[in-house]
Amino acid sequence: MNEKVSVGWAGIGKMGAPMSRRVLDAGYRLHVYEPLPENRATIVAEGADVAHTLEDLAAVSDVVILTIPNDAVLRDLIFGAGGLAGVMKAGQTLIEMSTVSPAISAEVNEAMAALGVAYLRAPVSGSTATASAGTLSVMASGPEQAYKNAEPIFECFSARRFYVGQAEEARYLKLVLNAMVGATSALLGEALTLGLKGNLSLDTMLNVICESAVASPLIAYKRDLLVQRNFDPAFSVAQMMKDFDLILDAARADHIPMYMASMIRQQYEAAYAEGLAEKDFFVLFEQSERLAGIVPPVAE
Repeated sequence: MNEKVSVGWAGIGKMGAPMSRRVLDAGYRLHVYEPLPENRATIVAEGADVAHTLEDLAAVSDVVILTIPNDAVLRDLIFGAGGLAGVMKAGQTLIEMSTVSPAISAEVNEAMAALGVAYLRAPVSGSTATASAGTLSVMASGPEQAYKNAEPIFECFSARRFYVGQAEEARYLKLVLNAMVGATSALLGEALTLGLKGNLSLDTMLNVICESAVASPLIAYKRDLLVQRNFDPAFSVAQMMKDFDLILDAARADHIPMYMASMIRQQYEAAYAEGLAEKDFFVLFEQSERLAGIVPPVAE
């Protein structure tokens, strides 16, 4: 497939850069659309071609992949002046891999269906590190044949792939996962603070937690960050706030009470107000400490 399929990629940011690089390394012809020269410089130096407009990108691509930050950017890329809704052609495939709302995704689907373009929703679970290692998880929904055709591309940067339905199922599944991820930080922060008050060390608690019935890959991944109190962001408080807004917006639209998610969203709001917007979202641990009267030590 990689000798014949031409891949267009819009959005060469934190996730798009390592994911697209693995596609290029697998031998695909790669064309990138990225307005910021500094973001696209490395991938272009490694062999990708630059498309200066979305029309140029669509003209040379069989498959167009998007990795972008939010609904507003997606709306502009699809429906704005020169957007993909005006330049893609029947027989092409659009794959949107970001965390966006089911509502905007449904609008994109309607526009693509009118053009005869296959539209896959394929958000990922993982981090920049797992993207670089090719071990992301992909959750996809949309036309099943389009998914089968695109799976070799997904294999470039993922270890696990799940086809979950024909419509917005992948969007909802990504929100399900992110609700649990964001809640884990809040609950773990409170639990660790309780243990500190009981004269347990952070290292002891995390060693036991990671070998217990409540162990999880997420907590294991964040263990060193917590012990070292290094909250440089793999995923920031501000990004988690955006995701919880998507979760709660979807819940409101579908009339689903989400008491805990609403409270946790306010914890992230408080962290933002403390000046922690660009810290890793597991910084809620130190927020819990302060609320309990514990002064977090200064990270070395």
